[in-house]
Amino acid sequence: MQTVALGPSWLDPEQLIDNFGFAGLLLVIFAECGLLVGLVLPGDSLLFIAGLLISDGTLDQPLWLACVALWVAAMAGNVVGYEIGRRAGPAVFERPNSRIFKQEYVEKTTAFFDKHGPRAIVLARFVPIVRTLITFMAGTAKMDRRAFVLYSAIGGLLWAVGVTVLGHQLGEVDFVREHVELILLGVVALSVLPIVVHVLRERRAHRAATPETGDPVG
Repeated sequence: MQTVALGPSWLDPEQLIDNFGFAGLLLVIFAECGLLVGLVLPGDSLLFIAGLLISDGTLDQPLWLACVALWVAAMAGNVVGYEIGRRAGPAVFERPNSRIFKQEYVEKTTAFFDKHGPRAIVLARFVPIVRTLITFMAGTAKMDRRAFVLYSAIGGLLWAVGVTVLGHQLGEVDFVREHVELILLGVVALSVLPIVVHVLRERRAHRAATPETGDPVG
């Protein structure tokens, strides 16, 4: 099975797994869920490819063990990100723009968190960038730690386990194995769909709230 990177070649999910193995896969999932460097990492497609590789034996971990390990990695990343945000949130979120970190990411994540409340921790798992930043924001806002861990556990189960199992099951379908690049594009498209919908709704609301000005009468 060959895949084509949807970004820089070093971000190609299969290449990442080939180079760093299952331990590297866990590290990437941990980083995406709790460290700012995770903003550029391909979590969704990486989980999906991991499921495919388990289904054909390229990765020799049992599916159940891989799912448990990925769930733990996602949870651990969340906990670390939460604690960093709780201790150094303002310093993190007030930093200037860089090649990876953009203030617009913070604004979008803030709006997402404000709109959905605690359940945003679950929903954010399926939204790239937001899933990385929202753990810092929850810590910065000093969200109740027990509630955060609970919602993180639910979100981690649905995301890390769900996407991996989906890749494993679809890996047995010939069409999927023959069109991996197309499937990955679909995974990415579904991942960014919530952001697109949110932006469109914001624009529509802004237009509705802004009165139209016509030519002066007189």
